[in-house]
Amino acid sequence: MPEIVIETRRHDLGGGFEVGRVLPFRKCRSVGPFVFFDRMGPHDMVAPIPLERDVRPHPHIGLSTVTYLFEGEMTHRDSLGYKQLILPGELNWMTAGAGISHSERFDGMRATGGRLDGIQAWVALPEEYEETKPSFVHYNAFELPVMREEGLWARLIAGSAFGLESPVKVHSPLFYLHMEVSMGMRVPLPRAYPERALYINSGKLQIQGQIYVAGQMLVFARDSLPDVMAQENTRLMLLGGEPLGPRHMWWNFISSRKERIEQAKADWKAGKFSLPPDDNTEFIPLPETMA
Repeated sequence: MPEIVIETRRHDLGGGFEVGRVLPFRKCRSVGPFVFFDRMGPHDMVAPIPLERDVRPHPHIGLSTVTYLFEGEMTHRDSLGYKQLILPGELNWMTAGAGISHSERFDGMRATGGRLDGIQAWVALPEEYEETKPSFVHYNAFELPVMREEGLWARLIAGSAFGLESPVKVHSPLFYLHMEVSMGMRVPLPRAYPERALYINSGKLQIQGQIYVAGQMLVFARDSLPDVMAQENTRLMLLGGEPLGPRHMWWNFISSRKERIEQAKADWKAGKFSLPPDDNTEFIPLPETMA
């Protein structure tokens, strides 16, 4: 049985764009180095998509953002000058390190609308890399390794698992997979990591007679070997790795030191972060308080 079951909570990013927030959770602040996990959708975006629905430029420190889509498309722009369209099955991996700003917009869908569904996760950086130089990299779907077995398909987005290794540069041991499992098949979990979880995007799972449904994240105890079976065709995200120790989180900032977050807050408020060169006419102001 899972040690913790986390239910999705609805969260409005502004402009009516809602996400399903899973991590952090009061009883589970992280799973391995994963400190944040948002389900973006599924949303049926009606044309024309208003600019207010976009995620305007905003800052990050101390983490890598991991954006992965199942449907739809988004356009990433950042203060390093990168502009990148992301399509289903592709990966945007942005390491904020000492500081970066970026935006996420619906340029390609604005006139036509369409369905959007995906995940954004944040991976905290080990202390020795928290102030690393920011960077950005994009991977096409064909660059990410795939596992195929009877009734099971999985794409390894990052890290190592099941004998596969992703080309993505990571800063600590982790795994992150998109998995599709047919009804009646068992779901494997990597055994080499102390912290492991799965998120049910769609479908149903059974563990020891208990049914779990879409929108739930199941966090497993260290060294447990759960017998997980798909009750119907099911889409999952598997994630975990080595824990990094306590982290402070405020808005979009992650750090092992509270004073570093206070500095980042002051820097954003004072305009000391650069904005994306071709998306620099607006930004999200520093919140006065955090809900």
